[in-house]
Amino acid sequence: MSIHFFYFFIFFFNQLCNPKAVTMDNSERHIDVWNGCLQIIKQIIEPQKFDVWFRPVKPVSIVDSTLTIEVPSDFFREYLESAYLDVISKTLKRVIGTEARLLYVIKPVQSAPGMVIPAALGQRPENPSVSVNTASRGVNPSPFVYPGLHKLKIDPRLNPVYCFGNLVEGECNRMGITAGNDIALAPGQNPFNPLFLFGGSGLGKTHIAQAIGIAIHEKFPDLVVLYVTGNEFKTQYMDAVNVRNKLTDFLAFYMKIDVLIVDDVQDLLGQGSQNAFFNVFNHLHQSGKQLVFTSDRAPVDLRNFEDRLLSRFKWGLSVELSRPDFETRLAMLKSRCFREGVTIGDDVLEFLANRINTNFRELEGVLISLIAHATRLHRDANIELARSITDKLVSEDKSEITIEKVLATVCDYFGLTREDLVSKSRKRQIVLARQIAMYLSRNLVSGISLAGIGSGIGGKDHATVLYACTAVSDLMATDRNVRQDVQGIEKLLARSGDRNR
Repeated sequence: MSIHFFYFFIFFFNQLCNPKAVTMDNSERHIDVWNGCLQIIKQIIEPQKFDVWFRPVKPVSIVDSTLTIEVPSDFFREYLESAYLDVISKTLKRVIGTEARLLYVIKPVQSAPGMVIPAALGQRPENPSVSVNTASRGVNPSPFVYPGLHKLKIDPRLNPVYCFGNLVEGECNRMGITAGNDIALAPGQNPFNPLFLFGGSGLGKTHIAQAIGIAIHEKFPDLVVLYVTGNEFKTQYMDAVNVRNKLTDFLAFYMKIDVLIVDDVQDLLGQGSQNAFFNVFNHLHQSGKQLVFTSDRAPVDLRNFEDRLLSRFKWGLSVELSRPDFETRLAMLKSRCFREGVTIGDDVLEFLANRINTNFRELEGVLISLIAHATRLHRDANIELARSITDKLVSEDKSEITIEKVLATVCDYFGLTREDLVSKSRKRQIVLARQIAMYLSRNLVSGISLAGIGSGIGGKDHATVLYACTAVSDLMATDRNVRQDVQGIEKLLARSGDRNR
């Protein structure tokens, strides 16, 4: 007997043995049916996911075999169907019968309370107390430590909002998220030690790094986790060398850490601070502790760093985070709308995803500004308001990549002429270059439609452009050469943009 059938049997046995349930008023039947479904679903999925995705759902009515439920937003409904449709369908058939059907109603935004952010379900992470052999008792070896005579409590400095559950995965960050999840399963005992995340500002390096720390803390609460920036480490070192015996305390403190996350490691300049960091690195790595670093550039591009330290940065896994594509930007906007408990039309979100193609941080900032203006001014969050806000917040030099620049760069990269690229030639290299040009135009050129891209690339229709974008996205996931070509052209476009500013 399966566990699902067992809980199904228990539910109906309780119904038969409960006279109130048998004689229940028909007006309450939808509540009883949904509660019965929840009892089964609760035994199948993880408690936290159950609290996030099923507790907010309210039963509305039941007519014959059709149950109607209320969900907070359309995004919420889409996620339920994509992640739990099979569980819900089977459960409904067991509780209602084989003819069971499910209908949704969306709670009006005006009367909806603020949505609970999944990360907010847990408390801010706290580390266990640790013993540190300091040279002078009562001296606080770090600004992140609460002083005590024998035990020190280290604040991990992790923001619960920066969890994996709040990350939107796309081609731009998939490798980093995958590696982070693997690290969280076995910190310090995996081939990704250290993990070195690098890329431009606002691409999610800090979010992934902190998500790793949060996931490790949840799975291994006895481990001591610490998030610190490179500049903070350097400042602490400089303070320590100016106080007698405090440098010993400083090193003793860091060597007690089980998971060390250093953000913006490129700021760790200076021979003394790098030497101290080198000793901390060696001790932790040799002791099987986990190290996670982020930087705005690759290890090979770091300047004024000791060679022995750079070589250690390359020991584990280096992952580059790139600009998010259109689909990932749109998914991030929908996710943030869900977290804020608001519903904004797809046309507005698509406008924002097209208009802002630089990074997640800028995109999220404009969305929050849009929500705030719409709320304060009692206006609809429409394209007109969105355009007004982006015109004020997004400078023109950040949207300077044009379709002409994309075409020229693609032609230079593949050694083609513009006539070749926009022609009807079906040669494999030309077709691939043409599709990549369409893909990059959609992701990098602001405010352009599919029809506009097609018009600029040989008069193709919007369906051809959409197919090309999908094809390139699929190839990037399976073909390393195509992925390298696309990323190489993106870098050339970014460099040309930097030179023009």
